[in-house]
Formats: sequence, C-alpha cells, structure tokens
Amino acid sequence: MAALFSALDWRAMSQQERDLGLNNGVAVKGSVEIAAGWEQRSAALRQKHAGHLDLRYGPRERNRIDFLKVRDGAPTLLFIHGGYWQTRAREVFTIFAEGPMTHGINVALIGYTLAPDATLDEIVAEIHAGIDFLAGQLPTLGAAAEGIVVSGWSAGGHLTSMALSNAHVRAGMAISGIYDLEPIRHSYLNEKLRLDEAASRRNSPMMQEGGTAKPLSLVVGSAELPLLRKQTADFAGHRARYGLPVTYEEVPGADHFSIMHEMLAPQGRITALIRQLFERTTT
Repeated sequence: MAALFSALDWRAMSQQERDLGLNNGVAVKGSVEIAAGWEQRSAALRQKHAGHLDLRYGPRERNRIDFLKVRDGAPTLLFIHGGYWQTRAREVFTIFAEGPMTHGINVALIGYTLAPDATLDEIVAEIHAGIDFLAGQLPTLGAAAEGIVVSGWSAGGHLTSMALSNAHVRAGMAISGIYDLEPIRHSYLNEKLRLDEAASRRNSPMMQEGGTAKPLSLVVGSAELPLLRKQTADFAGHRARYGLPVTYEEVPGADHFSIMHEMLAPQGRITALIRQLFERTTT
C-alpha cells in the first residue's frame, strides 16, 4: 500500500477528481440515512443520561458540552464530531458513547461553531476552551481529574490532533482524520472554510516540525477514499519520524461511516484502543 500512497498526488488531480476524492457523502451509499440513524439512536441515549447536557463553555450557541456519566471517579473521554468543520453536531454522535461507557469511561461530546461562521483558527480555539472548561468541571461532575483522552472522527480527528497540546489532554484517538489541509484548501470544501495558505499551514499537523509527545492512536478504514487513507498513513509516518508516540491501523473493510461501529461496539477495535490509551497514561 505504501507504493500506492506515494504515487497518489492530489496536486496532479483535476478539480473534479480532487473534489470527489474528498467527498465521503458521495463515496458511501446511504450516508444521509446512516447519519440520521445515528441521530435517532443518540436522542434516546441523551434522554437516558440527561443530567449533564448542554454545559456551556463559551459565548456562542454551539459552545456546549454533553457529559454522560458512568460512575463517580471514572475517567473521561471527550469526543469531537466531524462534518468537514461545516456540518453536523454533537447530538448526532451521542450513541458512540456506548462502547467506552460499557468499560467504565465517562464520555463528553463537544460542540463548536461551524464554518463559515467561524474560521478554523477560531474552531481550534473553541476546542481548547471547551477542554479547559471540562477539566475544571470534572471534580464537580464527580469524575476523575487526572486528564482527558480526546477522540474525534473525520474533521474531529483533525481537531483531536490539534488538541493534543492542551495541558489537560493525556492522549488522543483520531478516526479517519485530516492532517494536511492543503488538499482541502484546493477543493470545494474551502468555499466555507476560506482557508488561505497561512491558515492551512498553521492548522496542519503534518506541516509542523515535530508535535506533542503524547500517545496518539490513528485509525482509518481500508475501504475509505484513498486520499483520506493517505492522510492517516502520512501523519503516522510524520509522528514516527519525530519519535512521537503513535499507532496506526486500517480497519479491514470499513468505510468512512461503518468504521464508527468500532467505537459503538463494546468489543470494537476503536473502543479497545481508547481503553489502551487510558491504561498507558494512568498516573
């Protein structure tokens, strides 16, 4: 697969090829219905754990966190939703708390302002502000206070990598993320993101010298779009070159949406990797 990835150059693609190469909605048949099913199942779980929803961490409407508590003293996972920084909401993804919660892990889900109402710099800043707020609330919520593991899917995988530098974060679990924003900047997605080259470089972990020396697990589906598989493989290589702790896996047969079953299921691979991150970073 390394040979295929090395030959895959988004710069050599036409605009149409590049746009389709990043469009998961087109690539995965029934993706709209899949996400609608997630949201429906999430609503039921939110009702079941209604005690700590809509915790406000900032002044904007989407600056809210839902906290689903398993038990007193449990560690906390923070999940960041995807949608290419411009669609979806935390409420769609509550159902994926089920896997980690089965193993005694609290799960918080964070919302953030979407583009074009916020720049990517502002979105990253909101995530950091939300983490700071949540860390301060953990004792009041009855959760363990020794740091948060952050996870996210798609654009949330990117935001997970950007959150590693936060002092309250102990490790990251990034699912099917974006780590080099230059292909995004040269695609249809930039209509709302409005990235210029400087903003793209600032917010691309792949373009930074080194990175944060905290454990990061990277996963992507083997049936995902090649450009997105390459993003994960390349970022794993980037961290390895700098001697930063990283694991990399492709989930066999998984596409951009079905990969999330590995977090939903108590015995799913992503759930297992999340548990390992907590175990590796126990103080």
